[in-house]
Amino acid sequence: MPLLKLENVEKYYGSRSCLTKAVDNISFDVEKGEFTAIMGASGSGKTTLLNCISTIDRVTAGHIYLENTDITALKGKALNKFRREKLGFIFQDFNLMDTLTAYENIALALSIQKYAAKDIDKAVKTVAEQLGITDVLSKYPYQMSGGQKQRVASARAIVTNPKLVLADEPTGALDSKSSKLLLERLSYLNHEHDATIIMVTHDSFSASYASRVLFIKDGKVFNEINRGADTRKVFFNKIIDVLTLLGGDVSDAL
Repeated sequence: MPLLKLENVEKYYGSRSCLTKAVDNISFDVEKGEFTAIMGASGSGKTTLLNCISTIDRVTAGHIYLENTDITALKGKALNKFRREKLGFIFQDFNLMDTLTAYENIALALSIQKYAAKDIDKAVKTVAEQLGITDVLSKYPYQMSGGQKQRVASARAIVTNPKLVLADEPTGALDSKSSKLLLERLSYLNHEHDATIIMVTHDSFSASYASRVLFIKDGKVFNEINRGADTRKVFFNKIIDVLTLLGGDVSDAL
């Protein structure tokens, strides 16, 4: 049984006289432990789709199930509880609290769920070691590089062991070295800890770390490729081939 199931999801914006269909009847499953990338040109609907899965946006039609719970039907306290306990978010702009240290930023996610202090300390130090940020735990965001801030944000997202990690252009604000390091850590969490990850990206290099790539065009799933036994380099070339089909000019989708 899949961890996540989307059934005929649609999302419209605007009024009847000027209606934009951002997500157009999309259905797909994500298995537990899968690392899925979603790609497409600007305006293709990929971020709207992620926002629907994360419950930031409400679907206009269709259903999204996580572990058999219809998350499109959740409201109020039940919705807040779901977001807090089941999801981890990694944003492009980090969204760290400037007045808290890296340690405190990561610990906050556990404090909200009322973990015991000794359990919080152990969990924070464990995830910091996994993501290579032990040396910045006492620093504030302004004292960190972009790559360090993104890894702290990633640690905060996964420290609660969420069922699903959602990453929106996680490497968008990073240099190539920091991007590679973050992607390798996400891949490590996926392979070694069975973390289920959905990542929206415009970047073929980032997408090549996933086990599957969904390509979105005009709000629909245009194509899908699985990495299988391919090396990351071979998979990267296959991604480029599909992007060429998507819009003629690869740069439109990169």
